[in-house]
Amino acid sequence: MKKWLIPAIIIAIVVFVIYSFTAGVNNTAVEKEENAKMAWANVESSYQRRNDLIGNLVQTVEGAADFERGTLTDVIEARSRATSVNVDADNLSAAQIQQFQEAQSGVSSALSRLLVSVERYPDIKANQNFLQLQSQLEGTENRINVARDRYNEAVADYNTYIRVFPNNIFAGMFGFEKMERFQADAGAENAPEVEFDF
Repeated sequence: MKKWLIPAIIIAIVVFVIYSFTAGVNNTAVEKEENAKMAWANVESSYQRRNDLIGNLVQTVEGAADFERGTLTDVIEARSRATSVNVDADNLSAAQIQQFQEAQSGVSSALSRLLVSVERYPDIKANQNFLQLQSQLEGTENRINVARDRYNEAVADYNTYIRVFPNNIFAGMFGFEKMERFQADAGAENAPEVEFDF
């Protein structure tokens, strides 16, 4: 056997091992990043479902009672602002998530005021369409919470993977960056105050 053949075989094996490891790190990071992006798309889909239901809710409430126009206008405007905020899943930044979250918080706040105000109108509360929509909205809020939790889990999995050694070396070389989690609204740790001004 020639003297140069053994070092050439060793170099080939080392190159193959390094290539296999870095390709594995890259491919796994891509999978985890795509899972996190899909989880974000599910968050947006859940919010879209809520926004779609709001139109039906407003029409039902308007048709069922001589309702406070200001409250309905607030809901419609909040929905409009929320649907105008677009977030690019390929470029999720803390600022984009914050802007999205603020718009959705406006919808949540307006919906809460609407549902509290409905207590004044027995005709609305007895309306079967309203009760169904209210139930669907409650279910949608649960879906939104689950989707946000799953997004945060996917982001945590991805962020952990790209930050552990030695993956962090190769992830940085391949351009993988830490993704932002969905944060709770400021003051969310405090129970909301419900007031009935009759």
